[in-house]
Amino acid sequence: MPPLRAIHLLQTKEGARLHGVELGQWRRWGPYLSERQWGTVREDYSEYGTAWDYFPHDHARSRMYRWGEDGIAGFGNDPLDWCASLALWNGRDPIIKERLFGLTNEQGNHGEDVKELYFYLDGTPTHSYMKMLYKYPHDAYPYQQLIDENRRRGPALPEYEVLDTGVFDGDRYFDVCVEYAKHTPDDIVMRVTIENRANEAATLHVLPQFWARNRWSWSSKWGKPSLTFEQHAREGARVVAHNPSYGAMLVTASAEAPIEWLFCENETNVRRIFGIEGAGPFKDGFNDYIVEGDEHAIRRDHGTRSAAHACLQLGPHERSAMYLRWRPASVSNDPPLDLAQLFARREAEADEFYATLQHDIDDADARLVQRQALAGMLWTKQYYQFDVTRWHDGDPGQPTPPRERRHGRNADWRHMCNGDVVSMPDKWEYPWYASWDLAFHAVAFATIDPDFAKKQLSLLVKERYMHPNGQLPAYEWAFGDANPPVHAWATWRVFELDREMTGIGDHAFLEVMFHKLLLNFAWWVNRKDADDRNIFQGGFLGLDNIGIFDRSQPLPTGGRIDQADGTAWMASYALDLMQIGLELAMTNESYVEIAVKFFEHFLYIAEAVSCGEVCNTGLWDGSDEFFYDVLHLPNGTRVPMRIRSIVGLIPLFAVHVLEERVYGDLPGLRERLAWFLDHRPNLAKLVSRWTEPGKGNTTLLSLLRGHRMKALLRRTLDPGEFLSDYGVRALSRVHCDKPYVFDHDGVNVCIRYLPAESDSRVFGGNSNWRGPIWMPVNYLLIESLYEFHRYYGDEFRVEHPTGSGKMHSLNEIADDLSRRVSTLFLKDADGKRPVMAAYPMLQADPRSQDLILFHEYFHGDSGRGVGASHQTGWSGLVALLLQPRLMKLSHVGPEAPVMTVRLHEEAAAAMGR
Repeated sequence: MPPLRAIHLLQTKEGARLHGVELGQWRRWGPYLSERQWGTVREDYSEYGTAWDYFPHDHARSRMYRWGEDGIAGFGNDPLDWCASLALWNGRDPIIKERLFGLTNEQGNHGEDVKELYFYLDGTPTHSYMKMLYKYPHDAYPYQQLIDENRRRGPALPEYEVLDTGVFDGDRYFDVCVEYAKHTPDDIVMRVTIENRANEAATLHVLPQFWARNRWSWSSKWGKPSLTFEQHAREGARVVAHNPSYGAMLVTASAEAPIEWLFCENETNVRRIFGIEGAGPFKDGFNDYIVEGDEHAIRRDHGTRSAAHACLQLGPHERSAMYLRWRPASVSNDPPLDLAQLFARREAEADEFYATLQHDIDDADARLVQRQALAGMLWTKQYYQFDVTRWHDGDPGQPTPPRERRHGRNADWRHMCNGDVVSMPDKWEYPWYASWDLAFHAVAFATIDPDFAKKQLSLLVKERYMHPNGQLPAYEWAFGDANPPVHAWATWRVFELDREMTGIGDHAFLEVMFHKLLLNFAWWVNRKDADDRNIFQGGFLGLDNIGIFDRSQPLPTGGRIDQADGTAWMASYALDLMQIGLELAMTNESYVEIAVKFFEHFLYIAEAVSCGEVCNTGLWDGSDEFFYDVLHLPNGTRVPMRIRSIVGLIPLFAVHVLEERVYGDLPGLRERLAWFLDHRPNLAKLVSRWTEPGKGNTTLLSLLRGHRMKALLRRTLDPGEFLSDYGVRALSRVHCDKPYVFDHDGVNVCIRYLPAESDSRVFGGNSNWRGPIWMPVNYLLIESLYEFHRYYGDEFRVEHPTGSGKMHSLNEIADDLSRRVSTLFLKDADGKRPVMAAYPMLQADPRSQDLILFHEYFHGDSGRGVGASHQTGWSGLVALLLQPRLMKLSHVGPEAPVMTVRLHEEAAAAMGR
């Protein structure tokens, strides 16, 4: 039986949908379009993999896509048979605004960067209601100005943003609010509400679009859909939509101004792009008709792409609404659906759902932040299709791709055939999944939709994703890169959160994930341990720019790097698989053997990490009392890379408390552990309290004992090193004045503390771990401190902050770090949000100061948002930090059943049992 809060959540309208038999139907439509399909690897058919150049933004309005679609506030079905999005024109732009604009990696002084103002405001897990806001200026959008100025600026200067251009000054812009409400799973309405924010009148062309994704050009097996205009006796003007992959649909529109229906084909304008003749009207027909007045660019009766065009004349501060509805042709509109009432009902249901979820959050601003964080995650779902074999070989009837591609990017991943709705890091800057990002996304999603969270983790281990050798795909730019192996951790956390919400542990999910992750663990052991000594390499492991070398490439010095983070991740991986194995052993005792195997794996790694110079593998530096990567030169010399970075703190993450009161009844578990430790006394000493009389029922498995943990925490909690007002920095601040310099045989490089943007282009200018605050590692650090506290208790106290003379328990320190990270998004005493420091115009506007962006990372000193501006994915973990009960239940492990029992009793009393 679930706890009381979970029962109440399930009793809401949205909760009932999430756990009803029609859940799959309610999920059929959602915000599944990309925000940038152009410039992606999957649309790149160039000879040498120059994705940004092969399909630039200038081509996007005129050229059909192969693997997906994009658009502003896009909505579509799975798998994008039909798509909807919004287009706008202010009468001054050189092109209509159909998709979000941004800079390519080469154009931006810190890499690719979206240059628009848009915010995800609300959403429900079934997408029964969704809401976002886009700000569109009256004047011409400053495309070239943004390109030129950012190209002029070097990496030492801040990025030039659209607010810096002055185009929004004097509130001369439109607030464009886009909402979706589902009447039924397939009867959907888009509402576009336009408000003129200026003190002067303005005109805006509004074009909600509905179209068929082009698949017929790539294969004869796909029939060509059609959209046909008709005048209906009762409904008036409407569009009849036929698609061989979907049932017949009816599309209608209404507005406070006359509507004209426009049609074109979702086909490439071959005249514009390739200089050859073609029939048309092409994909860019609406643009050419609206901007240039070219009547021949459109049709009035049929096509594969349609738009309902309304020209709105808005006085100062005036508002106007427009609706686009599509429904199955079999659904009658008698009596007519009250569209405004539908939106009011669905919004009220969203309020009910979140009010129940946030019952324990007292602060209204914290509730607002959490809701927008979760809304961003819901909006950042995307239908992702990529068949690598077809991409390499080409499509029938299309030009054959260059032969060089078969030996280039992702040549070893021809088994990859993805076609699923996936949580993206950021649908503009990173419109492709990344495996370690996705693990964090799943944990955050589990607070509202554990079923979707489980499905996301399950995708990565399917045969269409996982390599036959057991490797998980990293991301489309290089599927073969190694991301941190956090997926067993995410699996366990999602399992816990799901059980906390439903009262039932999904052991079938846990078992499938366990067996697939066994293959992945074997891949790591066989591929990333060069000397078979339980010290791992792995490459950059997501921490680009954290060191002086690209750890994924051959080193300029020759040799290799033994990595403190790679080794710590593997130790943590072993503990997480042990935890899962022990849970499965509760119902199938054969898993005891496998769980003990991972217990052994962990201890062998712990021994290798700890043994220091005795066995020539240790990564712990006794003089500095810190973990460092170690460079192995070709002549056999070992050189510790004395960079105080998050690499040296990740060993804190490898911790687990094993309690006999939880697992003591598992047949043979203690006997197997005892036999192993009796025969490996050198390893037994690494298990705290194993041999202490009367205390063997609680044991600590960690890469760190008390002294080393305190030594790491001393630096972690030092404001002069890692501790910021907003969390833990990725690089110690000591390197601001004392850069680390490496000099070897003419190779001279250095690394220094940079609190925000990178000054290096090695990994792309928007990648930077040289000082900023990153949400995922902060989250894992907080979680690890809670776990350490379970073992040490309140009596074990550490100075926090370092040098303050104030002693705190690890639990109190974890609470404080959680508060600091949450402070990034919350209003301070002056009503400002640190994350929004780069948006002073919005912060000063009472109507905009509650619009929040969830950046990729954050300035190490000020908390300003940096990097991708809509990376709600892993920054969405703040939703968990703001949810006290869920946070504690997901971290206290074996104590959770105690709290759950108490909550069960409350629920039973409330239900009269």
